Amino acid sequence: MTLFTLLFALFLLLDASLRFWLARRQVAHVMHHRDAVPAIFADQISLRSHQRAADYTVARVRMGLIERIVDAGVLVGLTLLGGLQAIDFGLMRWIDNDFIRQLLLLASVGVIMMLIGLPFSLWRQFRLEARFGFNRMTLPLFFSDLAKNIVLSTLLGLPLAAAVLWLMTEAGTLWWLWAWLLWVAFNLVMLVAFPLWIAPLFNRFTQLEDETLAGRIRNLATRCGFPLDGLFVMDGSRRSAHGNAYFTGFGKARRIVFFDTLLSRLNHDQIEAVLAHELGHFHHRHILKRIVVSFTLSLGFFALLGWLSTQLWFYASLGVAPMLNGSHHAMALVLFCLVVPVFTFPFAFITNMGSRRDEFQADAYAASQSNADHLIAALVRLYDDNAATLTPDPLHSAFYDSHPPAAVRIARLRLAGGAQPA
Repeated sequence: MTLFTLLFALFLLLDASLRFWLARRQVAHVMHHRDAVPAIFADQISLRSHQRAADYTVARVRMGLIERIVDAGVLVGLTLLGGLQAIDFGLMRWIDNDFIRQLLLLASVGVIMMLIGLPFSLWRQFRLEARFGFNRMTLPLFFSDLAKNIVLSTLLGLPLAAAVLWLMTEAGTLWWLWAWLLWVAFNLVMLVAFPLWIAPLFNRFTQLEDETLAGRIRNLATRCGFPLDGLFVMDGSRRSAHGNAYFTGFGKARRIVFFDTLLSRLNHDQIEAVLAHELGHFHHRHILKRIVVSFTLSLGFFALLGWLSTQLWFYASLGVAPMLNGSHHAMALVLFCLVVPVFTFPFAFITNMGSRRDEFQADAYAASQSNADHLIAALVRLYDDNAATLTPDPLHSAFYDSHPPAAVRIARLRLAGGAQPA
């Protein structure tokens, strides 16, 4: 057993222990406050709805723990117990072409992870979500979505993986820099391609027909300097009762998308306020900043992968003996993608700190461009309808939630010009 093996095992244990500790805190905290609606929401949310949100939160946390146990077991099985080594040896016996063997290794691991996650996806959609009244999806639609995802992953993922493997073989010691540039280009293309060609494969998008609402939104977009390419309604109700809104696209081809479930629940004032929040992200360049940070971090990860892929101890420490008569670039990719999350989760709260700061800024912008009262009313309605807990454990929230807790967010909005506390 090498030093890195011990370090990996230690971080895996730390990851599991931290997740279990946070989960216990969340369940205990939510259940402790289950029978009393927080005073700030007492006039707007019923005790029954508050208890439903608590039960929904606890059910999701407990299911997440089961998933994590299975994921940790699979990770150990693929690495320290020799699973990846066995798969690679099996492919080598059947496949003579080294490049194809490596592609099939990547595909095999992807299929294994998909099959392991499939029962959880089914249970989450048709038992957990259905239990709390959120599921609208049918089994045929579920498997249709699954088939489309597999096809897209094959058509987009395999060529990208093949290009990276080719660079690892042919581009010399700086292959990781060229691979990073390819990754950046791929993601920029996807920013344009997703709303235009990929999203319509899964949902129907229609122009917003409510001219009064459309006029208000266009006026808001003009005030905010947002170049608007279209207003669309997405049939999110085909799959879920949850509601949302977002803007997508790149450059001048930006579009605003509303879930039909959102439009059915909020009035025009509230919808405009929600959209003003989303435009706050645009105004403060949050999306651009996140893209820059993401690309910068990915450059560091590619550089780290470039170094680790040349270190024999990296493979041996994780249960793999690099092939002496073949390439092991695909194995380096697989090991890196499996192992890195174990080392990075303890720092998740740092990312969420930045995200929460962005949410507060977007809320303040919305209060300046619309009406904070309307945004407060919309958020409370969405918290209620989506069964979002009003009393999350602060530490659990810091590690898992990209948005501030409900009570903190509403209090900030009131200070920004909203309703006075009751």
